[in-house]
Amino acid sequence: MALKATIFKAEVQVSDMDRQYYGSHALTLARHPSETDERLMVRLLAFCLYAGEGLRFGKGLSTEDEADLHEIDATGRIEHWIDVGTPDPREVRKACGKADRVTVLAYGRTAETWWRQHREVLSGQSSLTVLLLPLAATETLAALASRTMEIQCMVQDATVWFTCGDTTIEICPQLQHPPPD
Repeated sequence: MALKATIFKAEVQVSDMDRQYYGSHALTLARHPSETDERLMVRLLAFCLYAGEGLRFGKGLSTEDEADLHEIDATGRIEHWIDVGTPDPREVRKACGKADRVTVLAYGRTAETWWRQHREVLSGQSSLTVLLLPLAATETLAALASRTMEIQCMVQDATVWFTCGDTTIEICPQLQHPPPD
C-alpha cells in the first residue's frame, strides 16, 4: 500500500518591500512521503519570496519535468519556474528553455558544493537565478513545520524575516547567479 501525502495548511501574510507586493494567501501544501520538513518549508519560503496571484505549487516530487512552483500566463506559457534543492543541471537547462525565468533556491549541506560543481555549465543561462540559502536558517525553518501554520513574511533589501508563532528567522539568501554587481 502506497503512503499518502500529508496535508499542511498555511495562512501566509507577505509584505515584500523590494517588489512592492503585499498579499494574504491561504495555502494547502502536500508533503510527499519522501519529502522532509526542511524541503516543505523551503517551498513555502519560495512561495513567499515570489508570491503573486498566479504563483502555484507544482505536483510534487513524484512528478518529473515539473517545477516545485510555477507561474503560468493565460496562454499557458511558463513565466517563472522555481525549483528548490540541488536539481540536476540538465533539468535546470531544460527549464530555462521552457520558461521566461528560472529560479533555483539551493539549500542543504551539499548546496555550496552543488553550485561549485555546476556553476560553469549553468552560468550561460541568462534567464537563471540561483540563490543559496544558509543551512542554519533552513534547519530552523524545518523545526517550524506544523500541519496548520500562520506565517508572516517580510522581505526588504533582499533579507527575509519569516515569522511563525513566537519564532522569527532572518534569512539572507546569497545570490550566486547572475553574479552580484
